[in-house]
Amino acid sequence: MSTVAGEPTSALYGFAAVVLKMLREEQPAGAAFAVDRPGGTFRRAAFAGYKASRPPVPTPLGRQVARVPELLEAFGFPAFADAEYEADDVLATLARELAPEGCAPLVVTGDLDLLQCARGAARVHVLGRGKEGRTYDEAAVWARFGVAPAELPDWKALAGDVTDDIPGVPGVGPKTASALVRRFGGVAALLARADEVEPDSLRASISALAGELTLWRGLTRLHDDVPLPAGPRWAAFTTEARGQTRRLFEALEFKSLLPRLDALPA
Repeated sequence: MSTVAGEPTSALYGFAAVVLKMLREEQPAGAAFAVDRPGGTFRRAAFAGYKASRPPVPTPLGRQVARVPELLEAFGFPAFADAEYEADDVLATLARELAPEGCAPLVVTGDLDLLQCARGAARVHVLGRGKEGRTYDEAAVWARFGVAPAELPDWKALAGDVTDDIPGVPGVGPKTASALVRRFGGVAALLARADEVEPDSLRASISALAGELTLWRGLTRLHDDVPLPAGPRWAAFTTEARGQTRRLFEALEFKSLLPRLDALPA
């Protein structure tokens, strides 16, 4: 998908369509974005293998990423980033800060790591790939993984995660990871009671990977204390922003998105 002039736009179009969909369906008081900055974060510094197998961004997508700030600015929502942390950590921080203020944060993401935020008033909407997304509260996380949202880093350290190149313990799948977390608690408690693990082969594997499990757990745990700059944490979708967004959509030739934009409630 590209403009008449040949500029690729499919990723920008998809992102804009998701934002319009969430504004239409959720009718939030406002929104904010979290953005990854170029370069490594503390996770890459701690573990060279973290996300190491991900391929480089293809050129057409890279060209579109360069225009994302323009799209964010058009919508008029604040965008937060930190050089040491990932966008996931920024979203977790926003959710933690807003919930005590009486808000009901809805984190919108394609990354299951953010399910750690599904606690109290906060929910997480995981976007579907080619299908409808799903919104999780704490009960839904329990139903899917058999552990609490706060225990997901321990679960992932044991079961592994191919998307982030977390190896996990050999022979430990999702069900075994859930059972271990439910019985022993987190990684630290499991290692302290490793002599109780059965069978012998599993006990040996867990004991041999004690250091790695602690590291992997730390890598997968979201930090909800990112030092964000002072100022409003979200903004409403204003009449001015609607006009800015329309002009950008017209420039990008997003003709099919214009009626969706116009149909949004004031």
